Amino acid sequence: MRAINPWINFNGNAQEAFNFYRSVFGGEFTRIIRFKDLAGPEFQVAKSEENKIMYIGLPLGKNNVLIANDVPEFMGRVSENENRSKIYVSAESREEADKTFNGLSAGGEVEGPIGDSPWGTYAGMFRDKYGIEWIVEFDPGYEG
Repeated sequence: MRAINPWINFNGNAQEAFNFYRSVFGGEFTRIIRFKDLAGPEFQVAKSEENKIMYIGLPLGKNNVLIANDVPEFMGRVSENENRSKIYVSAESREEADKTFNGLSAGGEVEGPIGDSPWGTYAGMFRDKYGIEWIVEFDPGYEG
């Protein structure tokens, strides 16, 4: 398997959230496609939805991409505060873990402060200001 790329659904604020994520991770978006870019006779797009994001990608590390879209209103709202899944970030150092944790958790809710874990890693867990749950961990024993 080359990579697993998380895909997040937003209620119209995907661009805002991804600008925030880019401020933490750095890099440039691989592609931004808006619903108006796909509009045509077979795919009608309401005026209120045309600037919403159909696809946005932010490369993370060597092989991974964080992806998102805005869910069109006719499909209903997504629960940005769902709690069944988390995005796991495996940091390459304690410093990178701190930078990522502190950056992404700003304005959010820390569920487990970053620090030494009982299983020998350096980890923390939080829900960012967009309701997305994250785990950031540095494992000094991992050689990968």
